[in-house]
Amino acid sequence: MFNQEIISYELTERPVFNQVAMMLKKAFRKIPNNTNLTLHSDQCWQYKKRQYQYLLKQKGITQSISRKGNCLDNAIIENFFVILKSEHFYIQKFVSLDELKQEIKQIHQLL
Repeated sequence: MFNQEIISYELTERPVFNQVAMMLKKAFRKIPNNTNLTLHSDQCWQYKKRQYQYLLKQKGITQSISRKGNCLDNAIIENFFVILKSEHFYIQKFVSLDELKQEIKQIHQLL
């Protein structure tokens, strides 16, 4: 949100906790400890796990979970996904999941 930079992302075929843990560990390499950051997320099960909360606490990051049914709490990332889907996913035919992943990687390199 500060500079519109994507710090970290991880692609998997289905939502698993390891995806979130790997994404956090990549992000943590770029972020110094105890920087007084707040990490915003929705209420998905991954973000409610004690392991996730422990990883954030170790790094000195405050967790912020959006209120149920209120996408405005997480508007920045919701907007990002709307743009990603409308400008890439809905207008292109991807033959495979690997092709979609490659497109997302190329987009990230442009940012």
